[in-house]
Parts: sequence; C-alpha cells; structure tokens
Amino acid sequence: MSDLPQRRRAVILAFGAFAVAALAGGLTLALVPGQKHAPVRRAPVVKARAAKKVSRRARAATAARRLKREERAALVQMKRTGRSVYCGGRRGHFVALTFDDGPGPYTMLALRILRHSGARATFFLVGKELRYWPGVPAQELQLGALGDHTWTHVVLPMLTSAEIVQQLRSTKLAIQEETHSRVELFRPPYGADDLRVERSARSLGLVDVLWSIDSRDSEGADWRQIAANVERFVRPGSIILMHENRGQTIRALRRAILPFLHAHDLVPVTVPELLALDPPTPAQLAAGINGCYPRGAPRPGRTRTGA
Repeated sequence: MSDLPQRRRAVILAFGAFAVAALAGGLTLALVPGQKHAPVRRAPVVKARAAKKVSRRARAATAARRLKREERAALVQMKRTGRSVYCGGRRGHFVALTFDDGPGPYTMLALRILRHSGARATFFLVGKELRYWPGVPAQELQLGALGDHTWTHVVLPMLTSAEIVQQLRSTKLAIQEETHSRVELFRPPYGADDLRVERSARSLGLVDVLWSIDSRDSEGADWRQIAANVERFVRPGSIILMHENRGQTIRALRRAILPFLHAHDLVPVTVPELLALDPPTPAQLAAGINGCYPRGAPRPGRTRTGA
C-alpha cells in the first residue's frame, strides 16, 4: 500500500472505516455496479422478531400460570365433594392418560414417546419402587402429574384403617421428598376401595382417581388388544388406565393409541388439567362410572380390575 498515491490510500482507509462502522451499527451495504445504494438497516427487523418471540413466550408463561391456578382450584373443589373421579366432563377435546405401578424399566421409554408426541400424562407411583429408580419421578413430573399408588401395592380394604393411612402417607411423603412437589392424587390398587379407604385418602388431602377405560394391559393383552380396548371406548373426558412397566403397553402407546388420539382431535392431558379444563358435573360425580358415558353409548364391562 505504500506504493499507492497518498490521496488514493486515504480514500481506501476512509471506506474501510465506514464499512466497519456500518457493520457495527447493523447496516448492510448492497452494492451493484453502476448504481448507488443507501445502507439498508437490518437491526430493527431483528429486534422486532426477537420482541415477538419474547412476547409469545410471555403469553405462554402467563397461560401456564393461569392453568396451574385453575388446576389448584379444581382439586380443592374435588376434595370438597368427597367423590371419586372416573372421568372428565365430556364437553371438551381432552383425555387423561394414566400409568400405574411405576417407576420401572420402561418408564424412560414411555417418557420419550410422550415427549415426542407432545402428550402429557399422570403417573401413579408405588412407594417401594422409588429407591430403585432415583431421579425418574422428577422426569415424569416434567411431562405430567404424580399420584400415590400405595407403598406395597396392596388391596387396601383388607387392611386396618391405621395401615391404610400408613400405606398412603409413606408413599405421599416419599414422592414429595424425591420431587419437591405436592402430591394430591391417589389411586387404590386394583380399584379396590371402600368408605375407610376414601376417608383415609381425604384425611391426607388426596383426591381418589379411578378410570373410565381399562386398557386391560395388566391382564396380559398384547399391544393390538390394548390399543383396541382404548380406541373402542375413548371419548372426550375419558381417564384411561395403563401401566408403565409393561412393554406391550409402551408399544401400543407409540404405534396406535397416540396416533389414534391425534387423528380424532383428542388431546392427552394430566388428571388435574382435565379437572380444570373439562370438570365432571355434580351429576356425573354422583353417577360414578355411569356418568362417563352418554345414555345408549357402548361402555366397558368391568372397570375396577386394573392392577
């Protein structure tokens, strides 16, 4: 550059300084031979896009907080009724997938499938299994809600009232200690409960959650039968019983159940979300399982045999 005339060197240096300043200020130079172009400012466009992205996130966060408040209110209301929950209100597009008996060897696979499909679920955990799967309940909580399924998966009506309370309390406290979250849902193993079980659950602040559809996976059904049992009876408001520790269930979930729900515009949510978004009416609660199906609609035979 030392061989260049002094004036030409000054012009080059000035242009270089301008280019650096333009880049620093968010300007883009579009030069076409023979034409003069004014700098095009890109920074406002980038800022506008970023602002829209932040706005969407803020709206999503606000909606999530509102839904959480509605879930809390719905659970409080359910505790006041003292009724068992079999289904939602049949007025929306929501169903509740529920998995019993975990955590277990198939849990992480189930979570991966649910996460991929954008589905949420409720997991009823057995207390004695928690020590074998540390950290897994916290991952389940990220995709849904957790519930109490007793400590040893025992038939509760066969126990004394004190033993029933111990089964529920020990599991509730273990889940809360593991996940640092509140546990407010309970499901009796095999659907076996009575007035003593219901009163014990209420005394611990637990809502008794049963189901309107049994996938029959605990009875040895293969994945096609499991899917068929769900697809035949599912409708808005259904609470579906499955088990996360069975490979055939996980296969049915991935290959059939989730695609079927998506094709029929049914959105899998947690039980608290279902109670907030489409709660059962007082008449439905009073009717129990019969309140989950319109008059004349096909319905499962046995509904309280899930393991």
